[in-house]
Amino acid sequence: MKFVDLLLLVLSTFFLGTNFVAVKIGVEQFPPLFMMAMRFTLVAVLLIPFVKAPRDRMFQVFLISVSMGTAHFGLFFIGISGVDAAITAIIFQLGVPFSIIFAWLFLHETFGRRRAFGILIAFVGVIFIAGTPGSQSSHLHMFIVLASVFAWGIAAVQIKRLRDVDAIMLTAWMALFSAPQLYLISAITESGQISSLSTAGVTGWSALMYATFGASIIGYGLWYHLIGKYDVNQVVPLTLLNPLFAIAAAVIILGENLSIGIIIGGVLTLTGVFVVQMRSRQASTPQT
Repeated sequence: MKFVDLLLLVLSTFFLGTNFVAVKIGVEQFPPLFMMAMRFTLVAVLLIPFVKAPRDRMFQVFLISVSMGTAHFGLFFIGISGVDAAITAIIFQLGVPFSIIFAWLFLHETFGRRRAFGILIAFVGVIFIAGTPGSQSSHLHMFIVLASVFAWGIAAVQIKRLRDVDAIMLTAWMALFSAPQLYLISAITESGQISSLSTAGVTGWSALMYATFGASIIGYGLWYHLIGKYDVNQVVPLTLLNPLFAIAAAVIILGENLSIGIIIGGVLTLTGVFVVQMRSRQASTPQT
């Protein structure tokens, strides 16, 4: 890999990793689902004019917008409102094991003992974190974050079945379909949406802009570009930089504390995911 492209890959993981902190800040000033709906609105407005419609794949893309856009991202934004950003970033790594398990269940793909061991270690790590005493994170919200990763695993199988659909096109149209769903669910389940538009401070709006431009446009854009340019096995291992950037940003910016239990659980989870990735050709992990 060229040195310039390596730097771009690291930059991509930086934006995607630090986005956990941006989202954490944002959901403290906007209702979570409402913020996600606004983010998708901005993404759709920015990308739709530059991509083609999926045409004969429109219904499949709509289904992905339900599982990925509404279920995965919606649950993620709700969950992180009650979970430390660092812990959320670690839990998100379970998307890789979930995608392997669902591919086995629905696509009849197989995996050997090493990946099975990696999957086991990854889940043990998250269980270890959940059982750590003194954590400020809500167990209910941790479960919601886990449910969002579960939804991502299902969406990963749906996306894999599409195969030849351009990633940027999928991102744009998924955003277009998901935004109205999230606005509707937000209207039913949340309150204070309109007032948040005027009460949110500079940090809240900056967080929304960062999530939109930093993660969705720059982070994902660079990622998809490099995935298309290089072999998957050259790019995927560096996705483990995502949680590392997220954890560092959470500690520095949000002042989150990392207990020994969280550190041990995080190391176990990332080790398990690394083992799975080294034995798999899965092209991506859940992002934010």
